[in-house]
Amino acid sequence: MGTRRGQVAQMALAPGEVEGGPYNRHGGADQWLYVVSGRGTALIEGKSHPLRSGALLLIERDERHQIRNTGRTMLKTLNFYAPPAYTASGRALPRARPRGGR
Repeated sequence: MGTRRGQVAQMALAPGEVEGGPYNRHGGADQWLYVVSGRGTALIEGKSHPLRSGALLLIERDERHQIRNTGRTMLKTLNFYAPPAYTASGRALPRARPRGGR
């Protein structure tokens, strides 16, 4: 759900499950990922970041990233996008145009 300026989505990954990959990026939005519960790893531009309950991570627009559940329970996150990154049906939105008509 969201507005014209921002969007929030839940993600739940089962143990061993992976979201994203070598070409996964949001060309038009920054993503803030907050870990609600579980454990995992975020691979951002080739650098590994540990994920555990309470962690907050910024994935900037155009950064390639992958999220992996490395724990024994569900990895649950809240993901905030600014501006929105997806349509209501879940398709990626195109790169946002800079303000001021550039």
